[in-house]
Parts: sequence; structure tokens; C-alpha cells
Amino acid sequence: MHYQDERTTGCRVSDAWTYRGLKTVVLENEVVRVTVLADKGADIYSFVHKPSDTDFMWRSPWGVRDPRKTVPPTGDPSSVWLDFYEGGWQTVVPHGGYSDQVYGADFGIHGDVNLIPWDVQVIEDGVGKVSVRFTAKSVRMPMKVSKTLTLVSDSPTLKVEESVTSEGEEDLDVVWLEHIAIGPPVLSGNTRLFIPESKLLSHPESIAKYSKLEPGFSGLWPNMNAKDGSVLDFSHIPPKEDRSLDMAYMTEMTEGWYALLNEETNIGWAVSYPVETFKFLWYWRNFGGGYGYPWYGRCYNAGLEPCTSFGNGGIKQAQENGTALNIPAGDTVSVTISAGPFMGGGNVVRVDPDGYVTFDGQHI
Repeated sequence: MHYQDERTTGCRVSDAWTYRGLKTVVLENEVVRVTVLADKGADIYSFVHKPSDTDFMWRSPWGVRDPRKTVPPTGDPSSVWLDFYEGGWQTVVPHGGYSDQVYGADFGIHGDVNLIPWDVQVIEDGVGKVSVRFTAKSVRMPMKVSKTLTLVSDSPTLKVEESVTSEGEEDLDVVWLEHIAIGPPVLSGNTRLFIPESKLLSHPESIAKYSKLEPGFSGLWPNMNAKDGSVLDFSHIPPKEDRSLDMAYMTEMTEGWYALLNEETNIGWAVSYPVETFKFLWYWRNFGGGYGYPWYGRCYNAGLEPCTSFGNGGIKQAQENGTALNIPAGDTVSVTISAGPFMGGGNVVRVDPDGYVTFDGQHI
């Protein structure tokens, strides 16, 4: 946009920014500021709560890289994605999980729309509300993806309306994942995780040398068996000194939501989503135990990622276990997600579809 109502208060939006060579969009109101890398997957790179000066998005140590100025040293399909993984929040579709070949197409890890530029259209720009629509098309599958982000005045909640449309003339299976990575300062050894009643699953096998979870475990939230025979309480976040790296999954949730609360600062992060579409909540536990490429022991983050499917093996694995999302030719699947910060103390008992948090009977 070259011409718009220039404001310094209320809701504001601008698509005129560039960050490290990438077109960037900034939405903000009195409470939050959201930064989106339009030229790199429409990734939400930063989500700042202004009153507390807290950014909830985890950032990788190498940060944002401009693909136009970086030549990957190898063609490994996993490394290429990780080379450009800046942290934050990616929309992952049509292939969530590790690299594989499906429908004759090679997909790298989490391919492929979060590696390409998205078109941007500011659809509402008012003091009380701003909305931006991002659209893209998968390179290797005929899928059109649309994502509309909305802020309203004085609200900490970002509304995310997404749709995936099959433009092919055959029915296609996909894995759709919202790859949300949270880091310090909200994440610490003083942080608790709240979710509805659910079944808790560990990955079928250990994913790293320093994985602590018993492979193939199935039980009720929040208790998870560890390989050493102990029982872990998943409602408590370990500190970085835990030096573990694991994958787990929550499913059969009564509602789709989760909340992280730092009990030292009383600052939290909450997400709500339609459990009818996202039947699994992936839990990437990178608590200082990722050694070697690309983490090298430096990283401390939790990925809490609504997903249509089970397992991080990609579409083929989801087809085999019956959890792939089938989109008939010409059809569209749409979801609405609410995400944002909150403040308070006690136990979170619900995050409603609009992102409002209920805290021990108190609605905030």
C-alpha cells in the first residue's frame, strides 16, 4: 500500500516493510504487534505483547535468511527447510512431517508453502479493526492456501482464518500442521501447560540420543512414562537443563485449545482451534537436548502444533494410519484459529473459540 490513513493509535497495518530483504507486514493495536514474513511463507515471525514487552515466538539462533541470497550447500530435503527455519509460526501444508515422495512429487520436511512468497492484500484498515489476507499456491500439489489475519482494538487476540482449496481433478490426501514454536521468556522451568482432557501419546520410537520418553506410550493426560521408569507430569515444562529432545502427541481432546502460563511472571500464551479438523496436537519438546545440526545444544523451545494427522512421517504415514486429511477435487477446508497473550494466575480451565481464557472460574 502506498496510500493509507496514517495513524499512531488504535489498530494499524502496513505492508510496506522489508526485513532482511523479505517483504514484511506488521499488524498492531494498543496491546499486541504481529510481524509476518510475506515473502517467506507468511510466517508469523514475531508476536509481541506490548504491556509486558514479551515476544512469544521462539527464534532460531540463525534467524531469518533470504533464500535469494543463500545457496544451500547440499540438496538434502530436510536440511534445506531447516537452513531457512527462523522459528515462529508456519502454516504447513500439504505435507507436514519429514521428507518423502507422494503422488510422484518429492516433498521436503514440512513442504512446501512456508518456503515461498505469498500475495498480500489489506482488506480492512480502520482504527477499530485491521485485516490482511495472504494467499499462495503449493509448488508440488494443486492446493491454494488463504490466510486472513485480523486484530480488533484493545484485544490481545489474533484471529486467523485459513482455507485450503484443492484445484486438482483428483481427490488428494494432505497433512495440515500449524507449526507454532514458543520460547523464552514465557517458556521456562516455571511454566505450566494446560489442555483439555485428552489421550497422550509418545512417538513410536525415540527421535534423538537424548530422548527421555518411553517410545509408543499411550495414556491419559498429563502423565507420560519415561525410559528410565519414572513418570513425567507433562503439565510442567522442564528447564533447559533437562537436556531432552522428544516428540509427543495429544488427541481425543474434548475441545481444541491449549495455554502456557509462566507462573513467575503470570504471563501466558493461549491458542484455540477446531478439534474437528485438527485432531492432534503435536508437542515438540526441544528442551536443550537437540545436539548436532541444526540445534547444537543451543535451543530451548516448545512446539505446540495443531495438526490433522498423527506422526511426523508425512502424508504416506498418515495414509497408512488413517489420519490423513482427504480433500476431494474442487473442495475447500476452512478453519478459524485464535491466538494471543493473557495475564493472570491459577489454573486455566478453558480457552474458548474467540481466545478468551477462563481462569479458575474467572473469565479474562
